[in-house]
Amino acid sequence: MTELRTAPARPVGPERHEGYRTGESGYRRISIALFAAGVATFALIYSTQALLPDFTRTFNVSAAQSTLSVSLTTIGLGVTLLIAGPVSEVIGRTRLIHFSLAASAVVAVACALAPSWEALLGLRLLEGITLAGLPAVATAYLREELHPSTHARAAGLYIGGTAIGGMAGRLVTGPIAEVADWRWALAAIAAVGLACAVVVRLLLPDSRNFVPAPARIGHLAAMARRAVGDRALLALYAIGACAVGAFVAVFNSLGFRLTSAPFDLGLGAAGLVFLVYPIGTVGSIVAGRLADRYGRRAVVPIGCLIAVAGVLITVADWLPLVVLGLAVMTAGFFTIHGVASGWVPTRAHAGGVASGQAASLYLFAYYLGSSVFGSLTGRAWTVGGWPGVVVLAAALYLVSGLLALWLRRTPSLDPNLR
Repeated sequence: MTELRTAPARPVGPERHEGYRTGESGYRRISIALFAAGVATFALIYSTQALLPDFTRTFNVSAAQSTLSVSLTTIGLGVTLLIAGPVSEVIGRTRLIHFSLAASAVVAVACALAPSWEALLGLRLLEGITLAGLPAVATAYLREELHPSTHARAAGLYIGGTAIGGMAGRLVTGPIAEVADWRWALAAIAAVGLACAVVVRLLLPDSRNFVPAPARIGHLAAMARRAVGDRALLALYAIGACAVGAFVAVFNSLGFRLTSAPFDLGLGAAGLVFLVYPIGTVGSIVAGRLADRYGRRAVVPIGCLIAVAGVLITVADWLPLVVLGLAVMTAGFFTIHGVASGWVPTRAHAGGVASGQAASLYLFAYYLGSSVFGSLTGRAWTVGGWPGVVVLAAALYLVSGLLALWLRRTPSLDPNLR
């Protein structure tokens, strides 16, 4: 009889560790390490976003061209995720995480020393490539090493780290660029990335439940086919792409809006609005707890509604209302992303799909959405001003909401999960 070859089973019986639980030392070490990793990832990705108006003046480029310093990074990241996910199934999660963070810190230093606009763009593309190892495996690592009862909240904490990183990447660079220049601003973010890499190296436990997949092209191709064969996974990929596209669209244009009439803020003052990011951290953590209690299907649509409401509030020309709208939108976005990103590896595992492969495809779609819609932002701003950006962002959040409502009618593959 011909043996049916499937994905390798995880160890069972005494060899299988059920995973770290809340309160255990291993859980705390993983939580802190991946929180720091999330900080480093988003700080490095979006370190140039607050500097876009400065780039237009320094390098004599247009607003649309300046967004390439963000979009090329996310493009490099997204494409490399297609490779990093399958590679992690062979070489392991922790090895790839450590290499990714160390290499990214080195490239970040090089960005601060870039001699020209073209060189900076090339290094920003390389930054995305080196960063891909961490997001490709983070949620898969959490699913493998933590007890199932903690999965959603742990994923929410990791996404909360990305929120703090996103804030640091913008809040640190703006004021430093205003008193020094963009090179010192990028050097400061490189130091943040290096510090986080050291924290992860010291704290992150080695994998206990990872089982390497066969290093065969045919096997990896079969994993990829399974990862795109589930309509619910495809919907989750699309939710991530649309939600982050809306989020990046708003924040890519924010500097241009706040440094022009009627606000006329400097780069440092405009950068202070990124202080809303901790609200995303709180939102993702709370959403994770709610998802563990009430189910992911109930939480994601609510996050979409919150995000749309926040975008609409920003139409006002009164700065306090703009900040309030950004805060509400940030809470909604991180609710969506925090829950959806943790849902993907769980759904994949229940359906016999390699969780690392599915997580990397989710993030490929996520960063593709960031790149495509982030690049469209410059045109939306040029054609329609801030109302044009609001229309683009609200439409993308509404698409995410419709997909989330469709997912409520999709049966779960695990009767213990909602």
